[in-house]
Amino acid sequence: MLQALWKFICGFGYAFRGIWILIRSQRNAQIHCLAIAVVLFFGWLLKINANEWLAVSLISVIVLALEAVNTAIESVVDLVSPEYHPLAGRAKDVAAGAVLIAAIGALIIAAIIVWPRLAHLIAG
Repeated sequence: MLQALWKFICGFGYAFRGIWILIRSQRNAQIHCLAIAVVLFFGWLLKINANEWLAVSLISVIVLALEAVNTAIESVVDLVSPEYHPLAGRAKDVAAGAVLIAAIGALIIAAIIVWPRLAHLIAG
């Protein structure tokens, strides 16, 4: 029982190490984190409501999670196919495309939530 609990706890350590590797080594993940920080700041500044916080939180998590999956896929593909192969390139392109789809969705959601409030502030 204790061994199983220890393995479970160690799993969190591996996961946090993976998050650290992602943020430390992936420029796009760093850009996503900066964008999330900006949206969080504007959300706080503009006093978005609970449902809007839910949308912002959910899409932020989706973007970062997909960036992590993309990084993992790229790493595995590079390991098993060090030379160029069309299928390896295709796998990497599709994984990157998934991140792009989520990032575009995040921009749209942020614009829907933040833009009306900013326009109202600017108009006075």
